[in-house]
Amino acid sequence: MRVFFMGTPEIAVPSLKKISEKYDVCGVFCQPDKPVGRKHIITPPPVKVCAEELGIPVFQPKKMRDGTAAKIVRDLMPDVIAVIAYGRILPDEILEIPRYGCLNAHASLLPKYRGSAPIQYSLLNDEKETGVSIIKLVTEMDAGDVLYTTRMGMEDEYDSEYLFSRMGEDSADAFIEVIDNIDHYLENAVPQDHSMATFAPPITTEMSWMTFEDNARSAFCKIRAFCINPCARIIFRGKQLIVTKASFDPETGVPGTVLSTKPLKIAFSNGSVVFGKVKPEGGKLMDGTAFAAGQRLKAGDSVL
Repeated sequence: MRVFFMGTPEIAVPSLKKISEKYDVCGVFCQPDKPVGRKHIITPPPVKVCAEELGIPVFQPKKMRDGTAAKIVRDLMPDVIAVIAYGRILPDEILEIPRYGCLNAHASLLPKYRGSAPIQYSLLNDEKETGVSIIKLVTEMDAGDVLYTTRMGMEDEYDSEYLFSRMGEDSADAFIEVIDNIDHYLENAVPQDHSMATFAPPITTEMSWMTFEDNARSAFCKIRAFCINPCARIIFRGKQLIVTKASFDPETGVPGTVLSTKPLKIAFSNGSVVFGKVKPEGGKLMDGTAFAAGQRLKAGDSVL
């Protein structure tokens, strides 16, 4: 089985590695190198680094509809294309090249959370279950028939950092299962109920803001969802405070009131949030308890 692989970020690396262990990966598409960090150092995406280590030809087309990308794929004659977090929509001329079509691993239980940020939205909405869907790609975004699904329960300690890692591994296993039994899964593919579709558009920094008047559970879910980027933030005594780790507590109090300092627990509406890791404005990431000590906080103080 000749496989052409398409993916860009770290979540796609386990799939590339596992597929290459079992099949002939004839080529890889990923997004172009881009500037990273304050110094804007041009950096290759994780999939490119992995592919080069594996000795697999890498291509980084800037356009998908001028015929160049399609020619690359056609010349390599893959039986199937495996796609995960590539970041580009494939035109019909590419979808039609491989005899088994194009398979996509999507980090949600489709038709829920079609789009670019399914992991973050599953956390934002406090879902109790999520998973990976392997679909056959069609022109409409994330709307293809479902070939295979994995499921996992959601625990409070799961955040986007954990889920990106976990779903990267789960996607790799799902690809192998489907490619190993490709005829069976294509014959038994299940169409999505498009009337039940929900969407997960790109995350913006504006979405990351919280206030102490927010529902405590919702604030906690926002911290989990945005722990990698853009990170949840709140105005704490007039200054921005970024929160990257937290837990929910049902204890209630007047919103903005410190309920304890070891750990740092602050009342929101309908509960409270324990601040595990925080980054004060102009400061470094630290434990919530250390931050409370530096601020000389005590139970009963208001942080508004």
